[in-house]
Amino acid sequence: MNWDKHMNMRLDERVAVVTGGGSGIGQAIVEVFSAQGAYVHILDQDEERSRSTAKRATDLGGKVEFHRCDVSSKGSVNEVFGRITQGGAIHILINNAGISHIGRLEVTSEEDLDRVLQVNVKGVYNCLQACIRSMKANRGGVILNMASVVACAGVADRFAYSMSKGAVVAMTYSVAKDYLEYNIRCNCISPARVHTPFVDRYLTKHYPGRESEMFQQLAQAQPMGRMAEPREVAAMALFLCSDEAAFITGANYPVDGGFLTLNS
Repeated sequence: MNWDKHMNMRLDERVAVVTGGGSGIGQAIVEVFSAQGAYVHILDQDEERSRSTAKRATDLGGKVEFHRCDVSSKGSVNEVFGRITQGGAIHILINNAGISHIGRLEVTSEEDLDRVLQVNVKGVYNCLQACIRSMKANRGGVILNMASVVACAGVADRFAYSMSKGAVVAMTYSVAKDYLEYNIRCNCISPARVHTPFVDRYLTKHYPGRESEMFQQLAQAQPMGRMAEPREVAAMALFLCSDEAAFITGANYPVDGGFLTLNS
């Protein structure tokens, strides 16, 4: 069999919502999905980066629209999803928006914890609730949540972030179970360290003048000796949201260069 003729990960006629789509992993997902024919809606608070991402994708022939949205606000999410669904069903939801926090339990303030949970947990919940009725009415859809390897492995100084990503994995399993009868699939991806603008900003802030040295240290801490690139995560996202993954639901996929199994 000639698999080239039978494998199909095109997303033509699909409407996809990508939260946090202005930069990093979300940006790569927007670019890959629009290149494969999806009509992509970016939900983000960073208007400048998001509009730049949308323009770059549309210049290459994609269909991308930006919506300013605070995923931690139920009102903001419902308003944006209401506008999107006026045009028809949402076929794909990528819950990618998230924030990080560095610190162990004793230095994690209540304010720190609330801030992380508002975006990383309540933000996912808000978007799931806003989208699920559209998918039920359409008798189908795909939901992909962005978790992290820290949901499944102990990593130093990531107390609040690990907690939030563990909740994302749990929500994934719950939604996958509850909506099987509606032909709605729900999976998550757990990346290890990915080279995004967040990493560069972190190094500039905490290690001024030593960015290159510390970048290499972070990269070498991965079993493969490098960080993932955003497009590598986007490639997994494309597969899981395509018809080629029609038999996959309730799964957590590490994209981690061997971190979970080879880091002992």
